[in-house]
Amino acid sequence: MAEKFLKKIITQNQDDLRIISALCSGAKIKQSEIKFLKENKIFLISLQRENKEKSKNKESINSILKFEYIMESRSKNINQNNEENVLELLAIESYKKGNNFEIILLFSKNRFITFSSEVIEVTLEDQKYNNA
Repeated sequence: MAEKFLKKIITQNQDDLRIISALCSGAKIKQSEIKFLKENKIFLISLQRENKEKSKNKESINSILKFEYIMESRSKNINQNNEENVLELLAIESYKKGNNFEIILLFSKNRFITFSSEVIEVTLEDQKYNNA
């Protein structure tokens, strides 16, 4: 039996953030698994993503996305009262706005979460594999 290794990817620039975006594209996120720890400037998302690194097996991986140095967060077209809602992440985009960065999580059905951040510091850490 081949061993499965859990990944931890840390990004500190826009180019590396595109790698995390590609790995997380199509991930399912239960709305109750999105947390903004405002005092700590940390935004956490627990997600279930497809293992795109292996093309043969359709296994999924539970992962954590951690955004650090987040000054503020805004959402659009997301009902904050529906914690059972499941969002599908399409992409993560970022651009420079003045001295800060805007990081945008694009979801299906025209839903968005936008962060304002001092720097780009994002970690994708796999927690466990699920059998599909």
